[in-house]
Amino acid sequence: MLINLKKVCLTTLLVMSPLFVSADEPNMKLFGTLLIPPPCVIENNNLIEVYFGHNVGIHRVDGINYTQPVNYKLKCDPNIKGWDLGLSIIGPKSQFDDAGLQTNIADLAIHMTRNGEPFILNERFVISPDKPPIIQAVPVKRPGSTLVEGPFEVTATLLAEYQ
Repeated sequence: MLINLKKVCLTTLLVMSPLFVSADEPNMKLFGTLLIPPPCVIENNNLIEVYFGHNVGIHRVDGINYTQPVNYKLKCDPNIKGWDLGLSIIGPKSQFDDAGLQTNIADLAIHMTRNGEPFILNERFVISPDKPPIIQAVPVKRPGSTLVEGPFEVTATLLAEYQ
């Protein structure tokens, strides 16, 4: 009976031996093709300015008053590979509004919308290059706060890119 047991162990070792590969020998190949997505340009790479005026009343800032369009033109090369075009606004997010760019005044942000919905900052949204969204900006204040008088500003990046 002992002889049969040795035979079984030897057979098991022979069957399993191909599974033990030396770490010195590669057993996997990874490969692909890198592609460059077509470029997109916003407003000819010029600065987009949104001006709210000289007379923004600190008691009239309510998220509706002073709404301004963000006028921009999007130009993308042909998309022959089926890439998804994304649009995002990258900038300093306010602590009280996920779609608000924090200005230099502590309790004041500029709320951004795309097609009437909040344009959540620093997040990419898939869009159609043939029909880019309507973007608007409106001053908003932190609930319960009192704004101080003075000039305000904030800068951000409007980014269009294929992925």
